[in-house]
Amino acid sequence: MPELVFDDPSERDDLGAFVARAVRLDQQAVVRLRGREGGLIDAWVATPFDVLATRTARGVIEPGDMTVSGGELLAALAVVRGDRLDPGAPRDMMWRSALPPTKHWQVVDRVPASMVSDLADKGLAVAKENVGPQGTPPASLLDQTVLTVSGDGLEIKVPLRCLFALSGMGFLTGGADEHIRVTATDAWLRLDARYGAVVRRRHALLPLLV
Repeated sequence: MPELVFDDPSERDDLGAFVARAVRLDQQAVVRLRGREGGLIDAWVATPFDVLATRTARGVIEPGDMTVSGGELLAALAVVRGDRLDPGAPRDMMWRSALPPTKHWQVVDRVPASMVSDLADKGLAVAKENVGPQGTPPASLLDQTVLTVSGDGLEIKVPLRCLFALSGMGFLTGGADEHIRVTATDAWLRLDARYGAVVRRRHALLPLLV
């Protein structure tokens, strides 16, 4: 039987807060849990903004890489609680997103969290005025560059959808002394905040020619 083990209850509660945010954004959300060296678990979710969100907790997951229902995992973390939990039945076939690499990330810049939060709020105001027939902002708006940073030989353009994902997952606290760290690889962009990170491909994948 799958098992999720925590030595520190605060790690369980922090992961529960992350999963609760994901389920609030998408009731059908699934969560991918991956164990790594040092007794750490990386939790991943695909947000409705076509941006991945992740948070790391101290604990052990068995098997070491599995996808479970967000709702079932949340019930285990927030209702059942305890040091050893059943994260739910494996739903590995429901995970359809590629994960970014774990190495070769370059630090590009550190941006004040208050500035990023302000940009997200302004973007939300514009989005409310441009809601499409499905009740969501058009992709053209979400793909607009709202922040450009450079460093270590890279220039990174951050689209609005990444800020919406940061805000929607509760990662933007806007503290005066907090910063968002921007890192990148050749293919990926990552924004790290205090309570988690969002990740997105820097370039759209080209369709395969048949």
